[in-house]
Amino acid sequence: MESGAVNDGGEGTGRATRSKRADARRNEKTLLDAAAAIFVAAGVDAPVRDIAARAGVGVGTIYRHFPTRSDLIIAVYRHQVEACAEAGPALLETSPTPHVALARWIDLFVDFLVTKHGLAGVLQSDNTGFEALHTYFLDRLVPVCTQLLDAAVASGEIRSELRAYELMRGVGNLCVGAESDPRYDARRLVGLLVAGLRGPN
Repeated sequence: MESGAVNDGGEGTGRATRSKRADARRNEKTLLDAAAAIFVAAGVDAPVRDIAARAGVGVGTIYRHFPTRSDLIIAVYRHQVEACAEAGPALLETSPTPHVALARWIDLFVDFLVTKHGLAGVLQSDNTGFEALHTYFLDRLVPVCTQLLDAAVASGEIRSELRAYELMRGVGNLCVGAESDPRYDARRLVGLLVAGLRGPN
């Protein structure tokens, strides 16, 4: 037997396993991105076949990953939270000023709030599950918002008295009801709020 043809110490198997895991993560991200986009456009009750079509997979693939609609919605929620959390430090690195980074992050946060619409209704029979998600949301995003605020305060761009939780709660309140009234532009009002954080010149 050719020794070089078989025994690689398991390295080939390990690489194949890692490759499969990476593929699985990419496939799941594709599904969750597609679901998030459909939820924004049509709500959390949108047909699974629409999500499958956008993701370029069969309906069965969705159900293999997420057996129930609640499983899918919770996964989208967590996926969007993670994307929003990871964006904060990246925006601080790439934006011209901390205030611009904060404004861009708040835009992403508003997008997240739109995606989140309908979650409470789906989970109303599972208050424990909803409370766990809310805690997860705060644990992941409040520190990111705090980092952005602290950077903007340190640069002298904004006032120092606002806390991250207050800002996020205020943005959330401005977004309430926006989906049911086409005359109400929540994003414009949120933009005014963020602009108003600047200290007096």
